[in-house]
Amino acid sequence: MTGEGLPIALIGVLMALWLVGATVAIWIGFSLRRRSQKILRQTSRLARLLETAPAFPVVVKGDGRIEAADRFSRLMGLSGPAVSLTDLGGRSEGGLSNSDLSRLEEKVRETQRTGKDFVLPLAITGSPRRLLVMGEIADTVIYPNGAALLWFFDSTESLRELEARTEESEKAKAAFSALAGLIESAPLPMWHRSPDMSLNFVNQAYVDAVGASDGFQVVQDGIELLEPENGKTAASFAAEAMQSGLKTERIVSATLGAERRQLRVFDIPLGTDGASGVAGMAIDVQDLTAARTEFRQLSDAQRHLLNMMSAGVVQFGSDYSLIFANLPFQRLFAFRDQWLTEKPEFARVLDRMRENGKLPEVRDFPAWRGERENWFRNPEPSEENWLLPDGTHLRVLAQPVPDGGLLLIFEDRTEQAQLASARDILLRVRTATFDNLFEAIAVFAADGRLSIWNRLFAETWGLPDEILIRHPRLDEILPLMSKHLKKQSQISIIGELVRMTTANREQRRSKAVFADERIFQIATIPLPDGNALFTMLDMSDSLKIEQALRDRNAALQEADGIKAKFLANMSYEFRTPLTSISGFADLLKAGVAGELNGQALEYVDAILTSAERLSEQINTVLDYSQSEAGAMPIAREKVDVRTLLVNSAEAKSAFARERGVELHLRLEEAKGLFSLDSKRIGQAVGQILDNAIRYHKEGGEVLLFARTSKDLLEIIVSDNGPGISEENQKIVQGDGKKALQLSDDPILQGLGLPLAKQLIETHHGTFRIESKPGEGSTIIMTIPSR
Repeated sequence: MTGEGLPIALIGVLMALWLVGATVAIWIGFSLRRRSQKILRQTSRLARLLETAPAFPVVVKGDGRIEAADRFSRLMGLSGPAVSLTDLGGRSEGGLSNSDLSRLEEKVRETQRTGKDFVLPLAITGSPRRLLVMGEIADTVIYPNGAALLWFFDSTESLRELEARTEESEKAKAAFSALAGLIESAPLPMWHRSPDMSLNFVNQAYVDAVGASDGFQVVQDGIELLEPENGKTAASFAAEAMQSGLKTERIVSATLGAERRQLRVFDIPLGTDGASGVAGMAIDVQDLTAARTEFRQLSDAQRHLLNMMSAGVVQFGSDYSLIFANLPFQRLFAFRDQWLTEKPEFARVLDRMRENGKLPEVRDFPAWRGERENWFRNPEPSEENWLLPDGTHLRVLAQPVPDGGLLLIFEDRTEQAQLASARDILLRVRTATFDNLFEAIAVFAADGRLSIWNRLFAETWGLPDEILIRHPRLDEILPLMSKHLKKQSQISIIGELVRMTTANREQRRSKAVFADERIFQIATIPLPDGNALFTMLDMSDSLKIEQALRDRNAALQEADGIKAKFLANMSYEFRTPLTSISGFADLLKAGVAGELNGQALEYVDAILTSAERLSEQINTVLDYSQSEAGAMPIAREKVDVRTLLVNSAEAKSAFARERGVELHLRLEEAKGLFSLDSKRIGQAVGQILDNAIRYHKEGGEVLLFARTSKDLLEIIVSDNGPGISEENQKIVQGDGKKALQLSDDPILQGLGLPLAKQLIETHHGTFRIESKPGEGSTIIMTIPSR
């Protein structure tokens, strides 16, 4: 290489190096350019991200100056950009209040000094906006002098939502507390079961019902309010409700406190999946059930009462269908009960009434029916009078009922209409009747004024018509009436009678003697309308007849006494020779006068039998006379009835054998002692047995039956003899004397039956004959213990 070639070569090398270096520089430049563009794009994205981020970054340097985007000033409500923290406050509108600014500055200084993070809520003055500041130490590389990085978040909506949620939470807590208090103080037992059906909560009413000390004891011991039903416990019913997801209810009986009550029990699943358990409650429906029963009974009684009324009553429901119709309604309108059971509507009922001719004849029936349907909507009751084609007058009362139905009452006033039309006729008839009475009649009002009188009243007292037609007062006509009295001072008694009857409403009587010797019976009678009826009856002839009857009665009583004395004397006179006859006959039979042959003994026995029969008849006459006079003594004592009747029958057994009559006794039911006069009852039974045997055919039968109860003795004598006619039965039942006088029946021709009847009635008993001719007779005697 030459000397010239070396520089050229060196230049070439340098050029090559420069070219290489330029190429590398260009490549590095392009790389830096690409990198810077990438950084610019990232910076732009970060700036955009910061612009759209919900947080606003603010750097507070150590000297108090701040670095922040322009939109931060808009966030703070400032009119211009803020340079330092102090620029954020001290304004009436926008920025921070002095207190918030002081707190922020204090937190920033603390963070710059210690590096401690903080969170601080702030409010913008004059704006509802709320901010949340989160502070931390800034990057020391970028800001080596201890700057603080603040992130401002607009938490207005979040805080509002938080406040709303907090308010809702407080309301929910208050509502839950109120609900819990309500459940606790509820008067009906309530409880909650966990998903495993164990008791989780009970209220105080539940605790009181089961007699526990508190709810904790009930839950801990699992005390159930309800008893098992059909082998299923209360928890089983609750489990079924949770499985079905539906509320269930049932009626059960349970003991609340110490009383058995009827409860309506509800099991209510909580939540859709039953995870919240099952709630339960029990409502006491005992009173409701009793009230329903009472209402049903009251309704039945009311319907029964309505059926007993004379007015027709029908009730319709709010749907216009018939609910009830009483029997008078059915009869009045000729309805069949079968058709009414179909519950026809109101319009159909009117149609059927029209078909039966039980509605008034109207020209436009549909319009008339529509007007009657308005009764359902009228707030006040309606009243109408219907004149039916058959002449029936009906008063119709339509009464709306609170449930929207209608009650109709149909009162048949046909008779009232007829009475009203006949009122004038009755008044005329009354006047004519009064004028033709045998009594003098006048009616005085409560004020003493004469209102009604008849012709005889005016004639008796000589009162002229011109005075009477003025309806004078009592004190005005008394002076005129006094002129006709024998003693004119007695007129004051008549006036006092009328006044006392009007004032005291009491009936009064008196007599008035006229100057012509006529005697009047005066009576004053209170009338329902407050007036007094004054009547006068001429008793002159009646008093004369009455005196004559008294005189005759006295004569009859005297004759009856003479008769009684005669019977007593005659009976005594009969007994004296009868005793002698019986005594001498006994001596002859005993052989005192020598032995008697068979024929003579028969004669002596006949004499003794006749004497005994005559003595018995005399005793009967005396007893009957005493009984008729009411002087027969009765000595009650405790007597064995069966022994008494057996003795009476044995006394007649020989006579029965003699007459060929068979005597039967049935005394099994005559037990114990009974209070009676044994002598008189034995005499009565003996008389009846004697009568039955004496007038019986041979081969006949006589039955003596008796039975006793606690307060009554019944004796029956029955035979199959000739019997007693119905007419003769009435005679002997009514009057024994008449039986003796009028009857041609040999059975009644004696004092046997009349005396027996008198003896039984003296014991306050009854004597009854049941007989038919040819079929025998039955005499029934009953005697009370008292």
